[in-house]
Amino acid sequence: MENSPSDPRRVVVTGLGIVHGLGQSVDTFWASLLAGRCGIDRISRFDPSDLACQIGAEVRDWDPADHMDPKEVRRNDRYTHFGYVAARQAVKDAGLDMTKADPDRVGVVIGSGIGGMWTYESQLKVMAEKGARKVSPFTIPSLIGNICSGLVAIDLGARGPNFGVVSACATGTHALGEAAHMIRRGDADVMVAGGSEAAITPFAYAAFSSMKAMSTRNDDPAHACRPFDAQRDGFVMGEGAGVMVLESLEHARARGARIYAELAGYAATCDAFHITQPDPDGKGLSMAMRRALASAQVKPEDIDYINAHGTSTPYNDKFETLAIKRIFGDHARRLAISSTKSMTGHLLGAAGGIESVISVKSIQTGMLAPTINLEHPDPDCDLDYVPNAARAAKVRTVLSNNLGFGGQNASVVFRAI
Repeated sequence: MENSPSDPRRVVVTGLGIVHGLGQSVDTFWASLLAGRCGIDRISRFDPSDLACQIGAEVRDWDPADHMDPKEVRRNDRYTHFGYVAARQAVKDAGLDMTKADPDRVGVVIGSGIGGMWTYESQLKVMAEKGARKVSPFTIPSLIGNICSGLVAIDLGARGPNFGVVSACATGTHALGEAAHMIRRGDADVMVAGGSEAAITPFAYAAFSSMKAMSTRNDDPAHACRPFDAQRDGFVMGEGAGVMVLESLEHARARGARIYAELAGYAATCDAFHITQPDPDGKGLSMAMRRALASAQVKPEDIDYINAHGTSTPYNDKFETLAIKRIFGDHARRLAISSTKSMTGHLLGAAGGIESVISVKSIQTGMLAPTINLEHPDPDCDLDYVPNAARAAKVRTVLSNNLGFGGQNASVVFRAI
């Protein structure tokens, strides 16, 4: 994806949507981040007592029927509820009037790393307790990972490109990047894109805990997720959705849309190293960042802020720091970097969607959300991670990273326009 200042197919962000425990709107969510609030607490949706990890960043005080047809609520999974509502927010924020748009030129790509886990678990229980004939006929369409995109398209009447992306924790960034590709090559004028996840379930927690990937700091939930801190002991799961409206610059200007920023660059690579562990040399992530910068036609020293993947796991934080140093050289020590997962938890396939919204808000507001709980500096993580308090800064160009199981890497560049 190449960019030129005169290219009418440049891709811009015109709408933002968020559903998260720290806020069910972008403004509330952003205010929570700048205040350094942590959305992590003991799990309330089920009894986690038998699990190694008993904490998470849940969306509480949430009734999807407040936002969508109760019939559709019953037919769809929690992850679809989140993505659908975030998409509606983003479309409203963009001022996109589908009665004036060409529906054949509007598409949707909303991904999920896990899909309908609540549906999967609940219907297996129905089958075990009541027999196969009692399994809901909506089970398959509810649990598969492309249905959120399909439901949003039905709601909008959008007949353009439509599918789901599944690439573990890189999903949301891949969805945005691939949607931008579609606009640039002329397949669509508008794309609604991002990620949604609702994997705070007993089975998902049991599975992740068996990998020893999750924090067990159950007695202190608000301080459990501590990216780049020497005492980090694993990630903490979150749930929710982050969705954007992307448009060609030409289309956005023609309809007088407010433009937040340009999605200027994107790249996807693979470590080809291990199914769960990132490459210890950071080569795959380094290549993704290098290619994203090249596609945006910006130099490393042009980047003002990095929203890091920063999962609070021993390997990821160390190797991501190494990759940043490799690409940015001396500029790495002048960069502001933060992991907002310290407050949001790790939203798996929705992480890239939410963190891209955060990146764009940083450009819009000139504020950087912090990495909270950074109390014991790790000698291997020795950069400026905006520790513990938000910071005002001049922010014109932002890089956001996301990595996923399977060695997936995705980097995206946003810049002021």
